[in-house]
Amino acid sequence: MSDIRTFHARRGRISAAQAEAVRTLLPRYGVPEGTLDVTTIFGGRPVVVEIGFGLGDATVEMAETDAGTGIVALDVHTPGVARLLLAIEERGLDNVRVVHGDAVPFVRDRVPAGSLAAVRAFFPDPWPKARHHKRRLVRPDLVAILAARLRPGGVVHVATDWAPYAEVMREVLDAEPLLRDRYDGPAPRLERPLTKFERQGLEQGHDVVDLVYERR
Repeated sequence: MSDIRTFHARRGRISAAQAEAVRTLLPRYGVPEGTLDVTTIFGGRPVVVEIGFGLGDATVEMAETDAGTGIVALDVHTPGVARLLLAIEERGLDNVRVVHGDAVPFVRDRVPAGSLAAVRAFFPDPWPKARHHKRRLVRPDLVAILAARLRPGGVVHVATDWAPYAEVMREVLDAEPLLRDRYDGPAPRLERPLTKFERQGLEQGHDVVDLVYERR
């Protein structure tokens, strides 16, 4: 599989404080090089991979609400990475680790098969133009990789406020033989906090769709 970017390569300046947070805190709250050891990274707690955490507010809320689960949070954008690292430090969270980089090669190359309790991707870029659909995170080749990394009973949980993408997500997830729809349709919205992108979508009158698919 070619490494087609699923994200916008944003360019922009970061503050000195953000750069310093990444420099000093990422070695402490990052993920060791090599294969992800899910048995030790959080002391045996089940491990969730969160793809694209944005500013990290929802990640922090989920970590505080469910201290019995470890979250490996991945994002490419430095300001959000710095903000999440600072929140981990300030709140003393021991169940979040951060990866500053592309989620696709990380999950494909460093996460063992059958190891994750869940993969979360809340409001990934819908890439609405047809020529950009190949960049979508929820597409057959990537969903196959994500499904293979789940342990039996583990889930892929995705959410979007872009109706055409929601339909495509459902079609792609339905077609993956390792997965089954846990709720036979849109999932209840009780399993996650409100995100910045969800709030913006709701303000624009969009319907939010959550989909939860379980590893057979």
